[in-house]
Amino acid sequence: MDPDGWLPLRDEREVYRLHDNAVGDPGYRRFLNKLAEPLLEQLTPGQQGLDFGCGPGPALAVMLEEQGMDVTCYDPAFFPDDSVFRRRWDFITCTEVIEHLRDPLGVFHQLDAILGQGGVLGVMTCFQTDDSRFINWHYRRDPTHIVFYREQTLHWLAVHLGWSLEIPRKDVALFHKPRLADDARIRVS
Repeated sequence: MDPDGWLPLRDEREVYRLHDNAVGDPGYRRFLNKLAEPLLEQLTPGQQGLDFGCGPGPALAVMLEEQGMDVTCYDPAFFPDDSVFRRRWDFITCTEVIEHLRDPLGVFHQLDAILGQGGVLGVMTCFQTDDSRFINWHYRRDPTHIVFYREQTLHWLAVHLGWSLEIPRKDVALFHKPRLADDARIRVS
């Protein structure tokens, strides 16, 4: 979206406060399971993760902790602890976050810098698929949604960052950062 159409940050945060992200809401938990289930298949209990852009209610973090993960929340409006950028994480989640980014490539580089070797970045966003239906697409009507992604865009990001990409289900992407040995093997082949 043209930056002239972006909401001021104060107004954007007020929209986020209207979201009902209650940890105990079974419907919201089902929604988050679209990402949690395929991600958990690739993790082992005790791994340390970052819920990046968790919003006012850390429901996904709680769900992952219930499965034995150690999860820290970060959100620039609600959990603004910048110390999360000074360490490495085994996994990072971004549920309904990347469509809000004012500098998407910069943020993906930032996430790459803090995702440990062999780590997984789990992303959930509504993929943009059909230009002819874009004007009436419900997802683009949210005034805080300013950038949209096609599956091809996510593949480009993976190549750009040296990651691999898996799309385990609709609107879910799992980016895999190679281990150093994997990275060396890729360069040799």
